[in-house]
Amino acid sequence: MKLKLITGLLPAVLIVAACNSSSTKSSADTAKQDSTAKTDTSKKATSFYVIKNKNNVKAVFTNYGARIVSLNVPDKKGNMIDVVTGFKTVDEFRKSTEPYFGATIGRYGNRIAKGKFMLDGKQVTLTVNNGPNTLHGGKTGFQGVVWDAKQVDDHTIEFTYLSKDMEGGFPGNLNVKVTYSLNDQNELHMDYEATTDKTTVCNLTNHAFFNLNGEGSGTILNHVVQINADKYTPVDSTLIPTGKLEPVAGTPFDFNKPTAIGARINDKNEQLKNGKGYDHNFVLSGTAPGKFAHAATVTGDKSGVVMDVYTQEPGLQFYSGNFMQGKNTFKSGAKDDFRTAFAMETQHFPDSPNEPSFPTTTLKPGQTYKTSSYYKFSVKK
Repeated sequence: MKLKLITGLLPAVLIVAACNSSSTKSSADTAKQDSTAKTDTSKKATSFYVIKNKNNVKAVFTNYGARIVSLNVPDKKGNMIDVVTGFKTVDEFRKSTEPYFGATIGRYGNRIAKGKFMLDGKQVTLTVNNGPNTLHGGKTGFQGVVWDAKQVDDHTIEFTYLSKDMEGGFPGNLNVKVTYSLNDQNELHMDYEATTDKTTVCNLTNHAFFNLNGEGSGTILNHVVQINADKYTPVDSTLIPTGKLEPVAGTPFDFNKPTAIGARINDKNEQLKNGKGYDHNFVLSGTAPGKFAHAATVTGDKSGVVMDVYTQEPGLQFYSGNFMQGKNTFKSGAKDDFRTAFAMETQHFPDSPNEPSFPTTTLKPGQTYKTSSYYKFSVKK
């Protein structure tokens, strides 16, 4: 079976799966080459790729942004539902008012204050794209480039990209590799590696937007969340950390016990006001270098789909879809309405280059940036 999909249009069978079809036919079986598929300015072709496991769980990716487009998992009734938001075509990803759906984020995930920091005694100045700050790599973030792709086997896809010296203002030629794999335990693994020829900073993550009731099924406010974190990093009005680690106890940020997303999201709280909801980094408990920690559990209230998040990273950005505006149409036909998807981004802390007390994101020549995270899917009946 040929699994590489050279097409600019997401195969129709996956759109059906997004509407709770129990069809088991592989998208690769029905894919046809699209002669109108576009390339970006680097003249690289864009394609869709499928990985799967023996349980009929399938994930679709595109090398435009090395992003996850679709993820079909079983719900409590045994129906396959698509729990990741995305679009039918690469062109729709390009034109979206929200550029990060499903994308690999870099060179630096999250925000850097005023797009500036000191590195080896010199000031680094980045492109600014989020008010006064740099967000997710700035104007030339990894979500907007076409990566090289290698289909390793039917359950593994590998994306590579060379981020050239001073791209977005970041020093060093950064060679990046992201490997996605789907095992028979219904775990979607994300393995990141990077090397540089100059001292730089690196903080990679994935920005999948999830709705565990299925894409286009409505609000995520009744999803139940548990985050294993005793502290979080409060932010100012531009969502830059203050530098403090504050206890979650007694605040709307305490998710140590399973709590609905919407239970306290409208509380009178300065941090909720700053984030327009949850858009904050949680300091994960029980983390250790190179070891996986259980970061979070999210349960779809209607579907019973459970997503457990495991990571080697010290932080987790929980985003409750506060800036979704209903301006884009998903592959299911639904709009990306306010708070109809959430993100759980494993990461080092925002603005770490300007906060010496935060875990470092500095990467030097001769070192290898290496980190892994995974999402495990199951069902609560």
